[in-house]
Amino acid sequence: MIMKSVFGLVVILTVVVAQGQFMAQYSEAAAQTCSSSLASLNVCAPFAMPGAAPPSADCCAALQGVDHGCFCDTLRIASRIPAQCNLPPLACAGWYNLL
Repeated sequence: MIMKSVFGLVVILTVVVAQGQFMAQYSEAAAQTCSSSLASLNVCAPFAMPGAAPPSADCCAALQGVDHGCFCDTLRIASRIPAQCNLPPLACAGWYNLL
């Protein structure tokens, strides 16, 4: 339950950060489209946990419909957040073994 809350918080934070960055780089309409596209991935949260069931049809449809440029830019932007908070980069090596 806590992991779902954390994942949801990360998604929301990522959307907010991405929206701010896109506002600086793109039109407001593009930023809104990106935020909506990323928000649609919330249905995938239950499937992003170690030991989770396979993704639902809704999750797969949301993933298929997400703008790939928006998604990749958001991950790039989100990876900068720790440095902006004077924290070390997040290291994920070894965590994939939990899957």
